[in-house]
Amino acid sequence: MERIASFSVNHLLLEPGVYVSRIDRDPATGAAVTTFDLRLTAPNDEPVMNTAECHTIEHLGATFLRNHPTWASRVVYFGPMGCRTGFYLVVFGEVSSEQILPLVREMFEFVRDFEGDIPGAAPEECGNYLDQNLPMAKWLAARYLERDLANIDESHLTYPTGE
Repeated sequence: MERIASFSVNHLLLEPGVYVSRIDRDPATGAAVTTFDLRLTAPNDEPVMNTAECHTIEHLGATFLRNHPTWASRVVYFGPMGCRTGFYLVVFGEVSSEQILPLVREMFEFVRDFEGDIPGAAPEECGNYLDQNLPMAKWLAARYLERDLANIDESHLTYPTGE
């Protein structure tokens, strides 16, 4: 089997940031689709997110994105990485990290500032509705915004190339 692209990124060098993971063409329509790696923790160096806060960010992020006045129609998917170090955001179009950065900041500000009931966190709406942690999701969003996104540079917008 062919090695997939995401396993070719040296995760020992990868730091939190906003990276284009891949740009593909939808075989049915020919539309460009960009996958972003929204990395919140340094792989194999920092603790991963627990499932509860990861799940909460997923619910809030997906709700925000699917209701965004500009981007809603272009959002294909938002969800957690299996390793729990970040999230994938998939959008229609060829989009750069710099172009998506304002949306990512806006989404994590929404998570950081969210008050109230978590959308979709009811037994009839979610298969694991009790696995939520809003305070920790807000803390992670605030840290990502302040530590990683506030003064982000090119090295945190492009995958590392070192061995």
